[in-house]
Amino acid sequence: MEKVIIVRYCEIHLKGNNRGYFEKVFQENLERALRGIRHEIRRPSGRYIVENFDESRADEIVARLSKVFGTHTLSVAYKVSADMDSIWSAVLAVAPQDGTFKVQTNRADKKFPLDSMQMNAEIGGRLLSANPRLKVDVHDPQHVVYIDIRENGTALVFGAYVKGAGGMPVGTAGRGMLLLSGGIDSPVAGYMIAKRGMQLEAIHFHSYPYTNLQAREKVEELARILSEYTCGLTLHVVSVTHIQEEIHRLCPAEMMITLLRRFMMRIAERIGKKTGAQCIVTGESLGQVASQTIEGITSSESVLERFPVLRPLIGFDKTEIIEISRRIGTYETSILPYEDCCTVFLPKHPLIRPDLAEVERAENKLDIEKLVGAALDSAETLRLS
Repeated sequence: MEKVIIVRYCEIHLKGNNRGYFEKVFQENLERALRGIRHEIRRPSGRYIVENFDESRADEIVARLSKVFGTHTLSVAYKVSADMDSIWSAVLAVAPQDGTFKVQTNRADKKFPLDSMQMNAEIGGRLLSANPRLKVDVHDPQHVVYIDIRENGTALVFGAYVKGAGGMPVGTAGRGMLLLSGGIDSPVAGYMIAKRGMQLEAIHFHSYPYTNLQAREKVEELARILSEYTCGLTLHVVSVTHIQEEIHRLCPAEMMITLLRRFMMRIAERIGKKTGAQCIVTGESLGQVASQTIEGITSSESVLERFPVLRPLIGFDKTEIIEISRRIGTYETSILPYEDCCTVFLPKHPLIRPDLAEVERAENKLDIEKLVGAALDSAETLRLS
């Protein structure tokens, strides 16, 4: 009796002639998630089986694989020969000790002597005889014993489904450059767009020495957490201190955030072009802060030459975003009290609805190419696995 882990995928089954490509990428991501753990992965029809691993690490394997996008559900199961004695031994290993239960059999091997209903009755009857504290409830049981009889002469027996991350395999929907701050929203935006299959890199802007090194460490930790869902993550760290100082010196105070966001977009696009990205991803939610009005969004996006901007959270309210951040494990890090670059030279009354022509006139006082070039020269790159 061997312990294995069954992995079932989500939307991949909806794909047509290119389904094999999605299955291949999904398996590569599963392998990447299990790096450092001895294992083998087989791919029978419509599912993956992880086997030949140290059984004491089963929970760790499930925890890792549940974060792989494309995973629908997982089950820790026993693989046995497809005969009644072997199946019964596995059933005893997963069956509850008390409460209500039912048996649910899937018989892929039509040569097996009992059909699904007969199998349910036979195993259910044996469990009732073996344990008088159990009761059958086929409508709303507390426990279910699942038996999956395969065509290859084996059976899989398990007692639970573990919910996976859902979505599509990372790497099947292009590449994006995520603007990653130290706040709550941007890690959630990265999570949401990676869930649709996008491979991400991240860029973080800092204002050292106005912001401290703890603020940077906070962002690196957010990137590390996010990397567990994105099959690794490359983080570009860029200084914009000199840009903020020039804006503060030459431009109206209320335009600080508006102009800074435009520089961030330019820099992100320049780095993205070099690294193979195809778009910019932000954590903006319409109307949440002054820079996220439609006018502010239009102003920051207008400087881009080619890249579209994807905003997975544009229609989310803060409560919904916080709920997701708690679930994915970024919330407690995001709320650490270390300031990011947007708090430097923060005006008392930032522009809420910037006029694009006025913004461009103010920006003409700045040597844009020189400032962008200096920021690109400051870039550091970290690769998180």
